[in-house]
Amino acid sequence: MKITDKTIDELAHLARLEFSDEAKERIKEDLGRILEFCEQLNEVDTEGVEPLIYMSDVTDGLREDIPAAPLPKAEALKNAPKADSDYFKVPKVLNKKGTKEN
Repeated sequence: MKITDKTIDELAHLARLEFSDEAKERIKEDLGRILEFCEQLNEVDTEGVEPLIYMSDVTDGLREDIPAAPLPKAEALKNAPKADSDYFKVPKVLNKKGTKEN
């Protein structure tokens, strides 16, 4: 596959990018090298090789769920940017219908 200016322009449009003419030339060279490498991979004999589904045989190493004492309120609120005596304070994100935003 030959990389053309049109191909670069279409990719740039899809990625919402703009390239100078100099950058387009560098990108064309880079994409050409990538495609050449991919063609080399087609030459590898994969006869009898099973497709790789997982990178390793390790399954999820989940820890046992052991109940523990909850974190005390004071400790939980200690590093909060804003806190009330019992709650985290966060910026308002929703308003009731018909009310003005502060």
